[in-house]
Amino acid sequence: MAEITTSLIKELREATGAGVMDAKRALEEANGDMNKAREIIREKGIAAAAKRSERETSQGVVEAYIHAGGRIGVLLELNCETDFVANTAEFRSLAKDIAMQVAAMNPAVVSPEDRTPDLEGPDNEVCLTEQAFIRDPGRTIGELVRDVVAKTGENIRISRFVRYELGR
Repeated sequence: MAEITTSLIKELREATGAGVMDAKRALEEANGDMNKAREIIREKGIAAAAKRSERETSQGVVEAYIHAGGRIGVLLELNCETDFVANTAEFRSLAKDIAMQVAAMNPAVVSPEDRTPDLEGPDNEVCLTEQAFIRDPGRTIGELVRDVVAKTGENIRISRFVRYELGR
């Protein structure tokens, strides 16, 4: 078994936002393999996020994003459980990243549950949560949100968005 040092635990905590004991357990389970430990924490975070998904989200932010020299604008409502989390840098960064995604990819609805029968196209094109994240195409917007849910310990929900483009 590999030696689990405090510097390894600290590095994993900084990378994932996990607690000290969670990082230590993940490293022990992964036998010191940092990548495997990250995956273990991510999987546990997704499980925890699923448990939180029914909690009420009455706080949050309305993020405004203007792109392309003022030709495209987005207003996004991103909700969480408390104003404490709504004011964290991580939550604000998530809101900005999602608003940029809406500006770049022009989704029609938030999630597959919001689809209407007349909406054409595959989920990964028309549903925001199913789209590949523009900054990291290996992850979807839904995964990005779940990662922040795991780090903050609160339910986070993309409530709605509107995208404006000159001439449309």
